[in-house]
Amino acid sequence: MTTTTPAPPTTRMAALVSEIRMVVDRGLAPDLTAYLVGERLAPHLGAPDLLTPAQSEGSPDRYRQHILHAESDGSFSVVALVWLPGQETCIHDHVSWCVAGVHQGEESERRYRLAPGAGTARLVATEDVVSGQGEVCGFAPPGDIHKVRNSCSAKAISLHVYGADVSRLGTSIRRSYTLPVD
Repeated sequence: MTTTTPAPPTTRMAALVSEIRMVVDRGLAPDLTAYLVGERLAPHLGAPDLLTPAQSEGSPDRYRQHILHAESDGSFSVVALVWLPGQETCIHDHVSWCVAGVHQGEESERRYRLAPGAGTARLVATEDVVSGQGEVCGFAPPGDIHKVRNSCSAKAISLHVYGADVSRLGTSIRRSYTLPVD
């Protein structure tokens, strides 16, 4: 993944960050926080004034992470992920709750569960989800193992809100999985 650092936000992004801050500051349970943040994110998805042209740029090598905002107290970050056709993540889980919404294009996600095995654990695919523009999902660990990819023929952009400071951590990924997959 290629990462860029925060740039001045658009007016719409600044308003979204303010809405997210009001939710996060309530100190609710992670799954409820993710749900409420998703409700705030959805109306902004697809708006042409949400991202700058630079924040919509991809990378030919791998998906690109643009850090749009990192709250000064480390309580949340807003990131745009830009995917060219066929680009994907590894199988991974996260350091915190997360909300993801498709701003442009379409993303495919395969979700997994960790299953004990004879001598070694394995991953079992549990669900395949395809999300289009405007669709939002949220989750909180544990149980957030997945792989995401751009399965369409055009660029895809998704906005992710994490309950952690991605600018400090560099990523939202807690662990990558190389276990056998059923």
